[in-house]
Amino acid sequence: MSEPARAASRRVPIRRMLPALLATASPLAGPAHAADPIKIGVIAEAQSVAGASIPQAVQLAADEINAQGGIDGRQIQVVTYDDKSSASDAVRAFQRAVSEDKVNFVIASYISEVVLALMPWAARLKTPMITPGAASNEISVAVHKDYARNKYTFHGYLTSHALAQAVCDSAKEVLVEKLKAKTAAIMSEDAAWTRPLDAAYQECLPKSGLKVVEHVRFSPDTGDFTPIYNKIEAAKPDLIVTGIAHVGVQPTVQWQNQQVPIAMTGISGQATSSTFWANTNGGTQGVLFDSVALPGVALTEKTIPFAEAFTKRFGGAPSYAGYMAYDATYYTAEAIRRAGSTEADKLVDALEKTDYVGTVGHLKFYGKDDPFTHSIQYGPGLMTSVLGQWQNGKQVAIWPAATANGAMILPPAVKAVVQ
Repeated sequence: MSEPARAASRRVPIRRMLPALLATASPLAGPAHAADPIKIGVIAEAQSVAGASIPQAVQLAADEINAQGGIDGRQIQVVTYDDKSSASDAVRAFQRAVSEDKVNFVIASYISEVVLALMPWAARLKTPMITPGAASNEISVAVHKDYARNKYTFHGYLTSHALAQAVCDSAKEVLVEKLKAKTAAIMSEDAAWTRPLDAAYQECLPKSGLKVVEHVRFSPDTGDFTPIYNKIEAAKPDLIVTGIAHVGVQPTVQWQNQQVPIAMTGISGQATSSTFWANTNGGTQGVLFDSVALPGVALTEKTIPFAEAFTKRFGGAPSYAGYMAYDATYYTAEAIRRAGSTEADKLVDALEKTDYVGTVGHLKFYGKDDPFTHSIQYGPGLMTSVLGQWQNGKQVAIWPAATANGAMILPPAVKAVVQ
């Protein structure tokens, strides 16, 4: 055989082996690509009462999913960022998460101002983002008004409008019918989420049998609530209906210390945390608050197992945002499986089809034709709420009757007046 022929014969096997060699070496090949982790960026307020539960709940869910084999064989990797309750810090974290850390989607914040600041970046960088705790109507309304641009944002919590309706629903059955309350004062922090909340309160409280006799909005930086409570007491309402999340400890402690003879109910984000009793040194005794779930209350078969696993691992029960973040991790994992991809537009399409029973109820998103596009649907058979009350260091569910594990007690100052 001539030398050229021998050389050719040596080259043939190499040419035949080339496809296999390339498949083995390429990082985008099937087996190697399938092993790449799915990255979740979590941007949250790690030092706040409500926000600390967000990264903890996501990590817990990710570890459980990974222990079951991950998502189609791919493990979940959680990358966390503390935004320090700052919109500008959150924006920088989002940019880093997408551009440098290459996350596939983001779970971000319980603060509406932060989420609203992130929305343009989710659109610009075409990265799906879910908020597990921000409430402002503006989030889902913005998706509705400019769907093509803002479709990457999902409002994975109830809107302010829905939260107000939940408070009115519980107030009607518990406080109007049982406590015989007839009047209310609205007391809310000045924030993006409370403007639509207060407007909805003004509409639904009278329909529930409560005449609004006072309306106070205050700066979250308020240090002394004495003049606020004096003003409210002068109007002689039967109830104080709150809209607070950025603050909680100070108004609650002063309500107790000042012996305000008016029952307090409504939305108090910090009161949903198991640490709130200690944070207020027991000042939260008798405070009523609406929440997505409470420890020991089986809204679904998943509620109690999650709360127990979270408490065992982190030393305390999750806040409302923790429940929502845990569920968001699971229904997004399901969406990725259905889409067969983490590609943004395919994931958005799959998330829109969410039909998931989580820890807080049956979760679905409103569609693009609804004014609250991509927010969680509220109502019977879907997600509703629980009216809780702090009693002797424990969170007790008193409404709805089907899930209640206790009865309402009157706060000390209110009890003194009634007697």
